[in-house]
Amino acid sequence: MSAAVGGLALMVVLGGTTFVLAKGGMSHEDRIAAALQSSELFAVLVSGSLLGAVATALGFGTYRRMPTRISREEAIAGAVLGLQAALSGLVLLWFVHGDMERFARNFLSFEQIVPHSEAFLRGAGNTLVLAGAGELFGVILGLVLSLFTMSRRAVVRAPARVYINLFRGTPLLLQLSLIYFGLALGLGVNMSAYTAAILAFSLNTGAYSAEVFRAGIQSIERGQMEAARGLGLGYMQSMRYVVVPQAVRRVIPPLMNEFVILIKDTSLIAFLGLSYAQRDLFSVGSQGYSQYFNATFYVAAGLGYLVVTLPLIRLVNWAEKRMRSGIPGVGG
Repeated sequence: MSAAVGGLALMVVLGGTTFVLAKGGMSHEDRIAAALQSSELFAVLVSGSLLGAVATALGFGTYRRMPTRISREEAIAGAVLGLQAALSGLVLLWFVHGDMERFARNFLSFEQIVPHSEAFLRGAGNTLVLAGAGELFGVILGLVLSLFTMSRRAVVRAPARVYINLFRGTPLLLQLSLIYFGLALGLGVNMSAYTAAILAFSLNTGAYSAEVFRAGIQSIERGQMEAARGLGLGYMQSMRYVVVPQAVRRVIPPLMNEFVILIKDTSLIAFLGLSYAQRDLFSVGSQGYSQYFNATFYVAAGLGYLVVTLPLIRLVNWAEKRMRSGIPGVGG
């Protein structure tokens, strides 16, 4: 009972708010402000909050009297859903009592974005290129470094550890600055901001990927290496044909997660002074804000990052489930 009430309450708050906004129209800031200040939205939020409070009271109140574990879990689920609905409704009620006209004018003026849609699309493409190139070269570098860090020879292992600790222990923004400005001013090595960004992302990703690969390789059962050596394979042959292929399968989800993080980190290149054709999503948003002094451009950039990253996050979650179900001893 409480689960149904809690689900209904959350649907009223979230679905009702979406319906009221869609009904009022999202094409102009005045319509958005009017929808946010409407009596319909107020009624929706109050109703949803009250339903949420009822579901919370029902869930926690009947939990101990439920005869089975399943019914107790349903009671807790209803209470949690109701609590989420009540808190969401109250927060939205507090929010809409502010100056919605000013908020919509500064953050939801999407009609100003339409003429710049091509720039945002180009920025999304540049973001993916920067992150994709950085991830590709970084993964290759990380695999090599991971093998070095597991060497029995200190002269091989030590430089790799120094490199990894150096790039993991310093901010990516500092690394971008040193590569782009430091090489040009200190050594006279001039490169475009785009090239410098890819180089910095690759070197930084290589350090993190090395640790991911090292953990993946060390998670392979020791008997795999021993069996390969027993068949007459050398150390490097055993790593190449037996251990590393199995490790790669295990490290795919964390490497994909690193790629998602790198997509967001591409916003750091905004200070390098990219050309119009090289701007990433955040740079496009920053340029629009500096031109119109309207934060809607930042909102659009944020939505662009979500469009790019959310499918990848779903893919990471799916891959993690596949890895857990296909690897003995991993997961449930």
